[in-house]
Order: sequence, then structure tokens, then C-alpha cells
Amino acid sequence: MLRTGRGWLVRFSVVVAVCGIALFISYSWIISLIGGAFDDSNSDKKFSVAAQTLIDRAFSDIDAGKLKDYHVHVIGLNQPQTGAWVSPRLLSWWGLHHKIKGDVFLNSAGITDIAHFDDQYVGRLVSLVEQIPIRGKYQLLAFDYYYRPNGKRSVESSEFYVPNDYVFALADRYPEFFTLAVSVHPYRPDAIERLEYWAQQGVRFVKWLPNAQGMKPDDPALDDYYSTLRQNQMILLTHVGEELAVSSDKRDQALGNPLLFRRALDQGLKMIMAHAGSLGQSMDNSSGKWIDNFELFMQMMDTPDYRDNLFGDISAITQFNRLPGPLKQLLERSDIHDRLVNGSDYPLPAINVVISTQVLAFHGFITDHERQALNEIYRINPLLFDFVTKRTLRHPATGAKFPAEVFMINNKLEGTVR
Repeated sequence: MLRTGRGWLVRFSVVVAVCGIALFISYSWIISLIGGAFDDSNSDKKFSVAAQTLIDRAFSDIDAGKLKDYHVHVIGLNQPQTGAWVSPRLLSWWGLHHKIKGDVFLNSAGITDIAHFDDQYVGRLVSLVEQIPIRGKYQLLAFDYYYRPNGKRSVESSEFYVPNDYVFALADRYPEFFTLAVSVHPYRPDAIERLEYWAQQGVRFVKWLPNAQGMKPDDPALDDYYSTLRQNQMILLTHVGEELAVSSDKRDQALGNPLLFRRALDQGLKMIMAHAGSLGQSMDNSSGKWIDNFELFMQMMDTPDYRDNLFGDISAITQFNRLPGPLKQLLERSDIHDRLVNGSDYPLPAINVVISTQVLAFHGFITDHERQALNEIYRINPLLFDFVTKRTLRHPATGAKFPAEVFMINNKLEGTVR
């Protein structure tokens, strides 16, 4: 009996081990399917004639010295030289949905060794940029912690942190590739001091994500902050609309309402509203109705007093969950194209689950032939894919396209910045 029991235990252990291995392999496969599963060996592959034709056409009217991507994320895991931080929620199996999201980001960014996360992330990004025919400048975004109105930092409400010093160092290390936007939370006790410091370093942009960082844009307590930005000719790049990529408290989603930025705009502050508010709905207090954030964004863009200081970026606008309405309207509105700028929102273009050329083709933005060529570019370089896709797509009815100016430094936005 004892011998038989041991045999059963061994067989049971083997079955458990095999099942565990199978589950691990299945999980890894699913993460790669959702993420990117990109292979750096693809960088040596040559494009087909069809793909190369799209690439050449995309760059044909671009000034190499002016090409700019305004919206590129940097992430790190607190290696000593970076100081970047990611919430343990994204790395722990105790919160499976957070873990899955974290692993998808790791996969899409080409991370194979978490112990060297920071270096691999930047190395992968640099490699993608180096493969692009006309490289331009890519604006790296710092990201501050969540702060409460009383000035207390809330690590438990924060999902990640990217120090200003880190992105500044990266821009200094790769000046031919990168520029930067710092992130200074307005509720920090030293917010004004830090803004003035970075202005003295020549930094032009400040990044916000209110839904995930906790700032209330129409808070009267922020007037001095806005004044400091304006006096130093700094530009606010802020998320508007619903936030899905970074965890946000349900109540804080209301902070992405484009209408809340009237206070800053009324003071003459220049700002870029990211993603054109193309997700979710917010309350319009004047009508008492819930309205699509994109419509509220367009309402703000159409406000005469804001024509010189409000801009929008088209980052993430081609993701399948934002199609087709906002993209159609932005293509139609040639009168605001001089106030639109491009952003890739990297690494999101490398996440399979939000990218679908099939949906773009279904809605008539691209042809099936173009879809096949774009898929080829995606497998080799998702950053290049994002740019070429936006330059290829057209309005399904009128054929209208985004002009080259949308993808280059916007002089109306940056011209008065020292």
C-alpha cells in the first residue's frame, strides 16, 4: 500500500507539473498574441515593394528637420540609474488583471529580461527609431505620481512614475532622437519651484494625465501654476477623455472632461489635448447631458477665443475602439488641421489587441492592398507602422487626408516658445 501510494503521488506530481508547464506556455502565448511578440531580427528584413511604396509615399513631403512625434512614453522598473517605478500590482499574480496588463506592456516593448527592463525598453525604442528612414524627434514623457489636493503623494493610487531627471538624461544622451516633456503635479508643494527650474533648463512641455494623477483642471488653486506655465512660455500636453491604459479610479475619470480646461485656456495657456478626447463621455453642465468627450473636445476647438492656444494630438486615434467617428471628423475638418499634431503614444502601437488594420479597411480608411502592406510594416517596426498608417489613411467618402504639416513641428504651437 505504501509503495502504491508513492506511485500515485509521483504520477499526480507529474500531471500537476505538466499542467503547470502547459498553462505557463499558454499564458505566454496569449500575452504574445495580445501584446506584440516582436522579434528584433525583423529589423534586418527588407520590405516588399508594396510596403516600401507606402513608406516612401508617407515621407515624400516631410521635411526631415521638422518631423516630430509629440507623445512617446518611457517606463522603468526603478533600476538605480533611472529612478523609474512601476506599481507592484502590475508584476504580481495576486491581481491577475493588473498582472496581465503589465505583461502585455512588457511584451509589446520587447522586454525579455525584467532585471534589465529600463535598458531594454530604451534600447528597443532607439532601435525602432534608427530603422526609420527620416527619424525626426520623439518627445519622451515623464510621469509624476498621484497627488492629493492637500499636497500628499499617494503611491497606492499611482500606477507608474517616470522621473523628470530620467527623461532629461535620455534626451541629453540621444539628442539626435529625443526631446522631452517633464511632469510636475500641480498639487506638489514644490510645483512652482520645479516648473521654474525646468523652464530654466529649456524644457518646453509639461505632461498631465488627470484621470490617473488626480489633478482637477478647473481647481482655482491651480491659477498660480497656470500663470507660471504661461510666464515661462511652457505648453501643457494633457490627456482628455476616458483613460483605459493606466488604471484610474472611477471617480477620477471625470477629470478627463475637456470642458474643465476652460480655466487654463481663459488665462491664455497653450495646451495640447491628447487623443482629441476620443473615448468616453463627460457631463456638460450647461446642458445637463452626458456627451461624447470627442464632441466636447471639438466644442472647445471651435471656441473662437481658443483658436490660438488650443491644439489636439492624434495619438491613438486609429485604435479600433475609437473608430470610426472621431477619425472621420478630424479628416473632414481641414480648418483645424493646422492645430493638430501627431503622437504615436508608444508603446501602444505595439499592442496587437488595440491595433486592427482590418477595422480600418472595413470602414474604408485604407484598401485591402494597403492593409497587407501595413501589416508587414507592423511586424517589423510598429513605430514606423503608426506613422505610415496615419499618412496612408483617407476619409472613406471624400478621400481627405491629414496633411504633412500635422506630422511636423507646429510653428503655431511652438513658435513663441523660447
